[in-house]
Amino acid sequence: MAEAELKQEIKDKLALIADPHMGISIVDMGLVRDIAIDEENKKVNITLSPTNPGCMSIANVAMASKIEIEKLEDVDKAEITVIDHMMADTINEMVNKEE
Repeated sequence: MAEAELKQEIKDKLALIADPHMGISIVDMGLVRDIAIDEENKKVNITLSPTNPGCMSIANVAMASKIEIEKLEDVDKAEITVIDHMMADTINEMVNKEE
């Protein structure tokens, strides 16, 4: 699959995730800042930025994003990076922890 097609497929999956407070897609709200694809290793990195630096829902949004993206056939691993949040490091560690 071409990178542009995969990026669109990822955006479509992320669009299914709604901000719990607004009920609007995280894509439409602009929370998805970047989608980086490593096709060779079937790995995706998604950067999310919450609407405010204290938003506690971003951890759930990040985890939902990881779960949805890892369901895609062309993705083996999704890493989610939360930025612009007062607990970004903790959230990133929790969401991306290897099991």
